[in-house]
Amino acid sequence: MLDVVTVGEAMIRLAAPYGEALEAAPHLEARVAGAEANVAVTLARLGFRCGWISKLVDDPLGRRVAGELRRHGVDVSAVVWTSQGRTGLYLLEQTPPPRGVTVYYDRAGSACSTVTPEEIDWAYVRSARWVHVTGITPALSDSCARTTARLLAEARACGAQASFDVNYRRKLWTAQQARAALEPLLDGVEIVIAAQEDAREVFGFASAASDLVVRLRDHTRAATAVITAGADGAYLANGHAVHHEPAIPGVEVDPIGRGDAFAAGLLWGALEGNVVTGLRYGVALASLSQAYRGDIPWITRQDVLNVLADRGTKPVR
Repeated sequence: MLDVVTVGEAMIRLAAPYGEALEAAPHLEARVAGAEANVAVTLARLGFRCGWISKLVDDPLGRRVAGELRRHGVDVSAVVWTSQGRTGLYLLEQTPPPRGVTVYYDRAGSACSTVTPEEIDWAYVRSARWVHVTGITPALSDSCARTTARLLAEARACGAQASFDVNYRRKLWTAQQARAALEPLLDGVEIVIAAQEDAREVFGFASAASDLVVRLRDHTRAATAVITAGADGAYLANGHAVHHEPAIPGVEVDPIGRGDAFAAGLLWGALEGNVVTGLRYGVALASLSQAYRGDIPWITRQDVLNVLADRGTKPVR
């Protein structure tokens, strides 16, 4: 049995050196990146049994993606391989404020965007305790939206639990399109996660984070709703309680993937039966992840426990 199965697209990230424009950069740094893959890698590095499902081209870039996840301990045996299509790319510029980080996607026609429910090994999915998806996957294509819906239906049918990170991408669809597609998918999931600005833009909620998290829980009928609020930390609503965990300050080397690290921490707590402790794990992982270049954080379980011990927070173990 797997602890978590994630489904989504991974791309090759091509980053200009810090402070360099893409049009002037003398070279680009290549890494593997993708929201669901980032969560799987982080959880695998924390000691959980994780599987990642996607559709990859059997070429050097597709094999690089699979190899990167495999090296961190993620099972990729259920990946769908094809000779058609391409591996998506995203290009990154990172400069000091006021511009900050700028992302350009080159992912149209990617192999993952063509995946269909008929290609997925559903017995593999049913072997998991949790499934984790994001709002990125249904934004890629109609077939990806159908695959996401089937994934959540399979999870419910076999008694697995589902977590869903809204992860709104303005460059993939409008807020209105996202809301129409995501509301049916989010209905009744165990955990829904949204950045504060995403909850406001996609669902039209206009309130402080502590109220926003309650509105998100009630709107989606999720057992637990979580709002991430940047420097204000994160808020969690379940039952009749709202919990707040302040952010842990740290030096920002690369902010990309910080939200995925947070989601992995939340799932860590859920897998151990305490989602409120998962909130603490999440803010610690988010702070740690930004200290590394690339979307994937080179973090161990002990790193997280050390941060929480320094903060005076007593973790579950």
